[in-house]
Amino acid sequence: MSDGVNGKMSSSVTRDEFTIEKKKFQFFRLLSYFKPYMLIVLLSLFLAVLVNGAVLAKPYIIKQVIDGYIVKDDYNFKVMFLMGVLYLLAVLLSVGCGYLQTYLLTYVGQKIMYNIRNSLFEHIQNMSMTFFDKNSSGRILTRVTNDVEALNDLFSGVMVDIFKNIIMIIGIIVVMFALDTEMALASISCIPVIAGIMIIYRMAARKNFIRMKGMLAKINGFLAENISGMKLVQVFHREKEKYKELTDLDGEFFKCSLREVILNSFSRPLVDIINNATIAAVILFCMGRLLHGNLEIGVLFAFITYIKQFFDPISDLSEKYTTIQSAIISSERVFEILDTVNVQEDMDNGIQTGKLKGEIEFIHVWFAYNDEDWVLKDVSFKIMPGEVAAFVGATGSGKSTIISLMARFYDIQKGQILIDGTDIREYNLKELRRQISVVLQEVFLFAGDIRSNIRLNNKEISDQDIEYAAQYVKADGFIQSLPKSYSEEVKERGCTFSAGQKQLLSFARAVAFQPSILVLDEATASIDTETEMAIQEAMTKISSGRTSIIIAHRLSTIRNADKIMVIHKGRLRESGDHNQLMQLGGLYSRLYRIQLEKSAVVSAG
Repeated sequence: MSDGVNGKMSSSVTRDEFTIEKKKFQFFRLLSYFKPYMLIVLLSLFLAVLVNGAVLAKPYIIKQVIDGYIVKDDYNFKVMFLMGVLYLLAVLLSVGCGYLQTYLLTYVGQKIMYNIRNSLFEHIQNMSMTFFDKNSSGRILTRVTNDVEALNDLFSGVMVDIFKNIIMIIGIIVVMFALDTEMALASISCIPVIAGIMIIYRMAARKNFIRMKGMLAKINGFLAENISGMKLVQVFHREKEKYKELTDLDGEFFKCSLREVILNSFSRPLVDIINNATIAAVILFCMGRLLHGNLEIGVLFAFITYIKQFFDPISDLSEKYTTIQSAIISSERVFEILDTVNVQEDMDNGIQTGKLKGEIEFIHVWFAYNDEDWVLKDVSFKIMPGEVAAFVGATGSGKSTIISLMARFYDIQKGQILIDGTDIREYNLKELRRQISVVLQEVFLFAGDIRSNIRLNNKEISDQDIEYAAQYVKADGFIQSLPKSYSEEVKERGCTFSAGQKQLLSFARAVAFQPSILVLDEATASIDTETEMAIQEAMTKISSGRTSIIIAHRLSTIRNADKIMVIHKGRLRESGDHNQLMQLGGLYSRLYRIQLEKSAVVSAG
């Protein structure tokens, strides 16, 4: 039993030690970002010393004036003028160096923020689809925006300010001891009290920070999801219910934020109380000496001023601790993503594909998104270069998964996928995806204009290529009818365009990239019959000389495919052309007849 208790205690100590080490690691990792700007940081430290020197000099100058001249009724104009000039120079030096220091640190802070935000986004771009399946867009967005911004104060002066405050505290203590040892001891007697308050505050603040950051991520995720799905919310009249969900989340965040404000509001007033109490204690302590002429008035004035200055950096340090706590917690969340490399895609290594012929072969492929919950089971097929192949089957049968596997958005657990006789895992991933263009049912358009949405920042695609691609898929007609033609503004997600127009733009995008393999994933599902006919006509031209893969619910759109494969519950059940499958009288034949009957009923209606 004793061993068990000791074991638990040892485990607890180990965990605590690990947490402390982790905090230290994160803190020093944050400091490493200063390395490229070390000269600027050192200059800022030097400026901080000058600022402190000027601040410390001001009370001493006043002390000299009081004790050396005013108390003695010696009003020497030249000396007074000189002292005034010295005081003014101390003020100007303090203000000037302080401004320059702020400017330099703001520059460093913004540069570091720029680097972290860009490296974080670049890292996220190279994540596999598994990462995005497990992390909501709101959670990721919080990391890139709020958490990175929380580091801004740290890099924009906290580190140098801490150094400046520590130097200021040391400087004040040294000057006070130089002036009067007894009064200095009385003045610094409050330090243990302040240390105790800061330790208590530290314990309460960290727990609240962690909870507050988590709630903020939940709110961002909720808002991102619901703004994207606002049409669905309004169609089903769920505004009140969604508002209630947000109210509950906001209520939790409000409690955390209020607790944060209360904790912060306590720290400075407590320090101010201790500050004023210390001044009162020092005055009482030295009253007898002052009355007996054993203490100069200027020294007392200097001590009162130094005590006030002594507590300012202490108050500032307590507030900076809050910033550091926030930064360390945010850094843990940022580094959590930056350190996630097990699901990151290697975009640089592998065989260069060149121009692919487009031969695709699946050999006994098994795939599951989670453990062994198989979506595809022992799937094998071969598509020859230039063929038009179609996949049909019920929703959830695994058709779209096959497309994702071809582009290596996911890696299979068993079997092989070959393109041109080479395992796709051996190809350079960037080159492989460049050879495959995918047109999805739900088209995503970026804010910008039509031209940029077709080009997608590929400088190799000229304006002539864009116009040719648009003409090729019959999109040129509606584009030319727009006021600004190819420069027409595209708002977020292309909300001002119809489903058919967005689909035509996605076809133009696919053609402009000149892929070796063209994939249409339910690409005509949201298009009217007239537009579909135009696309079918364009598809005949697009398919020429390249392998084309079609996933379709409307079986009428794939009658002319060279090969039709029927997927049912993750297995390949049937394969052949339209006539062969109709003669077989299996799943495809039954599905086709059902759709014909439905079309006849609709036409009759």
